[in-house]
Amino acid sequence: MRLGGVGGGSTATGLTFERDVDFQSLLRNVPGYEIKPILGKTGDGVYFKGALVARCFKKHSFYKYLAEHGIDWTKLISKKLLPDDALLVIVRETLFIIEVKYQQVAGSVDEKLQTCDFKRKQYLKLVANIGLKVEYVYVLNDWFKAKEYHDVLGYIHSVNCHYVFNKLPLPWLGLPTA
Repeated sequence: MRLGGVGGGSTATGLTFERDVDFQSLLRNVPGYEIKPILGKTGDGVYFKGALVARCFKKHSFYKYLAEHGIDWTKLISKKLLPDDALLVIVRETLFIIEVKYQQVAGSVDEKLQTCDFKRKQYLKLVANIGLKVEYVYVLNDWFKAKEYHDVLGYIHSVNCHYVFNKLPLPWLGLPTA
């Protein structure tokens, strides 16, 4: 699957999202993957065939992870951002902020899509002292394929953020598939 929503609809190397389904629940169903707590650490460990490959954080647990590294978020940004899912892929030293946007009628999500650049930069401030990169990705449903979203989808890419439709490819995240 190419990032940006083109192709790969039947590939077995991605997670297919639906309304109210989170990243961790989907990953638990992929053969070889297990998600469980890491002793003495915040968030959950993502294990592939027994090896730790990533860490997952939801909402407030991301800030507990920062505290583990001695980072006081209040000194870096003025308001907490609460990610749907934050995935730290260890081998890539990259924090993926994964936001699922599922729409069936026009609404407030339209404008939320335009905030990715600001939010990505805020997350970059938070993890700069840890030396992590940040990738911000929306997982969108087919509603956003309508022509009315052409400009905002172009904008998302123009500010180095990403979007995919319905499915998040594991290899793009840097996660193993075999």
